[in-house]
Amino acid sequence: MGESLSGLKRNIMCGELRTEHIEKSITVMGWVQRKRNLGGLIFIDLRDRTGILQVVFGEEINKDAFVKADTVKSEYCIAVTGVIVKRESPNENLPTGMVELKGESIKILSESETPPIYIKENLDAAESIRLKYRYLDLRRPDMQKIYMIRHKAAKVIRDFLDENGFLEIETPIMTKSTPEGARDYLVPSRNYPGMFYALPQSPQLFKQLLMVSGFDKYFQVAKCFRDEDLRANRQPEFTQIDMELSFVEEEDIISINEDLIKKVFKEILDVDVDLPIRRMTYKEAAEKYGSDKPDLRFGMEIVNISDAVKNSGFKVFQDALSNKGSVRAIKVENQAAMGRKDLDRLTEFVKTYKAKGLAWIAYKQDEIKSPIAKFLTEDEMKAILNDMDAKAGDLILIVSDKDKVVLQALGALRLELAKKLEILKDNKEYKFVWITEFPLLSFNEEENRFQAEHHPFTMPMDEDIQYLESDPGRVRAKAYDIVLNGEELGGGSIRIHNTKLQEKMFKVIGLSEEKAQERFGFLIDAFKYGPPPHGGLAFGFDRLVMFLAGTDNIKDVIAFPKNQNAFCPLTEAPNVVDDVQLKELGIGKLS
Repeated sequence: MGESLSGLKRNIMCGELRTEHIEKSITVMGWVQRKRNLGGLIFIDLRDRTGILQVVFGEEINKDAFVKADTVKSEYCIAVTGVIVKRESPNENLPTGMVELKGESIKILSESETPPIYIKENLDAAESIRLKYRYLDLRRPDMQKIYMIRHKAAKVIRDFLDENGFLEIETPIMTKSTPEGARDYLVPSRNYPGMFYALPQSPQLFKQLLMVSGFDKYFQVAKCFRDEDLRANRQPEFTQIDMELSFVEEEDIISINEDLIKKVFKEILDVDVDLPIRRMTYKEAAEKYGSDKPDLRFGMEIVNISDAVKNSGFKVFQDALSNKGSVRAIKVENQAAMGRKDLDRLTEFVKTYKAKGLAWIAYKQDEIKSPIAKFLTEDEMKAILNDMDAKAGDLILIVSDKDKVVLQALGALRLELAKKLEILKDNKEYKFVWITEFPLLSFNEEENRFQAEHHPFTMPMDEDIQYLESDPGRVRAKAYDIVLNGEELGGGSIRIHNTKLQEKMFKVIGLSEEKAQERFGFLIDAFKYGPPPHGGLAFGFDRLVMFLAGTDNIKDVIAFPKNQNAFCPLTEAPNVVDDVQLKELGIGKLS
C-alpha cells in the first residue's frame, strides 16, 4: 500500500541541507535508512542519492505525523515536509550533520519488505545475490557514487572532444558479421530467413567509412559486444569511447588523447597527469616486464643473463640456449630468506605458464644458497649477481626456455610476487605508459598462416612495408596502446588508406580477393573514392571508470552486468523464447 503525491513537490535533496537552510520549510523524499524510537521522539535517517538527512518526529510537533512515522520500517519510501532546525547533537561525519528536519507531515509512498541485502556501504555479500537484486545493490551509497563518477567522466570526455572539433555520430548496432578476432553475437532476421545480423565488436569499419565521408573527427560512446570466454574484468557487452581522425599521424592521436587523459583525471580525481606520457616499444615492454601492458609502479624488471651462463655446466640452461631460447631472471629485493615452501609454490606457478621449472639464488649476508650453485663456477655466479645488480638479502629467480615462455612466465611471476608481498598495498600512483611498435602480424600455428594482431586495416611502419611479403613476422605496426598500472586503457592505430597496400595485407593473412570482397567489400569499394589518411583510438570506458572510482571489479561500474558465465541473474537472460517467435525467424525448436 502507498499514498500518492497528490501534488506534493520535493524542493530539495536530502544531502544538500546545511546550516543556511535553518528555519526554511522544505519537502524531501527518499528511503528510510533506519528508524529509532526514543519514546516521545522518533528519529528517521532519510536517504536519497545525495546523502542522508536526520528527520525528527515528536508527539508535541504533530501527533498524527508521529504516529504514522512509528509505522515505517527500513527501505520504506516516504515524503516528509517540515522545518530545518539546528541539530542538538551534531554529527561531524555527515555533511548534513549540523541540521535536522523537524517533521510536520509524512506520506508513506510505498512500503518495503525486509531486503535480501543490507543497503549500506562496503557490503560484504555474495556476488550472485548482489546481481540478482541489483536494483537494491545499486541503491547503496557507494554504488551510486560510482555512477555519478561515470556520468561526470562521460560528460568531461564529451565536452573535451566537442571543444576539439569532434562530432558525435552513432553507428549501427545491427550490422554484418566480419569474423576476425572474437566471436560475434548473432541476431536472426525475420525478413531474410537463414540470414543474421551481428552485434558490433567495435564500430571499426563504420568509423573508417565516416572518414571517407569527410567528417574529419568522429567520436561515439559506443556499446560493443563480444561472445568470448569471460575473464575477471571482461563483460560480453561493454562501452568504448571510440574516435577516428583524418589527416593525422600517430603523434597527433597520441597528443590529443594525452590532453584528454589529463583533463579527465584532473576533473574527476584532481590528479595531475604529467605530460608527455612515457613511451615504450612493445619489444622493450616484453623484454623488461614480460607483458605488453606493464605495471610500472614497481621494479623487478626481467634481465637477460644468457651471456653470464652460456658456458655453464647446467644442462637446463644449455638446452634452452641451444634451442635459440634464453635464460632470464628477476630480482626480489630483501627476500633471500624466503622459505622452501614458498619457492616450491612459485615453481608450480611458473609451470602454469609452460615453464619447466624455476631456479633460484638466495644471496645471504654470509653465504649464497642455490640448488644450481654446484653447476656454476664462482665467476659465473658473480656474473649473474653482477648482471642482476644484486645485494646481500636479495633473491634471484631464473627461468630458461624459449623466449616466449620465459618472458610470459617471468612477467606473470613478477605480478604474482607484487601481490604476494603486498608491494602495491598503499600505492596510490597512476603510472601511464604508451606501448608502441606492436608486431603487425602473428603466426597462427593451428591454421598455418599469419593473422593480424589488431585488425587487418592497421598500417605497417613505413620502413617495414618492404618486409610485408618476404618476412611478415618482422613488420611493426603503427599501433599504440595506452596502459595504466598494468591495465590496457585503450588502443588504436593508423589505418591503411592505400588500396594496393590493403590488398597486399589481405594476401599476407591468407584472405583471397573473393573472401576479402565478401567480408569487407563495402569498405574496399569506399576506398576507391579518395580516402584520407586516418587513424583512431578507443578507450575501454568501463575500465577507465574502474580507475576513477577506485574499484578493481568491472561489474561495479556497469549498472546491470552479466556474471562470469555471461548470464544475468536479475532477468535470467539468456532464456528460451516462444516457439512462435522461432517459427517467425525460420529457426527450428531448440532441444
